[in-house]
Amino acid sequence: MRKIPTLFIRDSKDMRRLTRERHPDALWVGGGPAVPTRKYDGTCLMIDGAENWWARREVKPGKASPPHFQPIETDPETDKTVGWEPIDQSPFVTAWQDAMQNPETNVLAFGTYELIGPKVNGNPEGRERHELVMHDMADDLGDVPTGYDDLRDWLADFDGEGVVWHHPDGLRMAKIKRKDFWVPNETKPGSDG
Repeated sequence: MRKIPTLFIRDSKDMRRLTRERHPDALWVGGGPAVPTRKYDGTCLMIDGAENWWARREVKPGKASPPHFQPIETDPETDKTVGWEPIDQSPFVTAWQDAMQNPETNVLAFGTYELIGPKVNGNPEGRERHELVMHDMADDLGDVPTGYDDLRDWLADFDGEGVVWHHPDGLRMAKIKRKDFWVPNETKPGSDG
């Protein structure tokens, strides 16, 4: 899975912050029939056409890649290489095994999935068991504002990690996370702090 551009460009002086400038690879969002879906807070897995499972993995610059690592791309800003490692060598293998036994998990076809549940990222999705959610089947959020201020205000009340917009061409995507608008220790709109 290639890195999905964030809807707004990050501030080069503080990469935790966004500027108000739209990312050049996301100019299509808000200007046509983009479909906004829920961004789940978990870890990305993939089943390939040979029915092999892979876990997304980032390798920091200067670090050795794990065995059988399949690199996809290197981020020019961070020099981290993103790719896939076999699920059986991933720290998420036990959670994946549990998800595969969960009746809520529905593995429909090859593609990418979000692994969510009790032992993934502190379970922000609040699941009782591990589950796989196919990215192509993520909840459609309907009308989501795309302007900086309106989107920030909308996300302040949203209970998910963020939004992923899908272009009808099936190739282009853009994302935004709730946390992209608030640096730790800053007050969110509508809060009492």
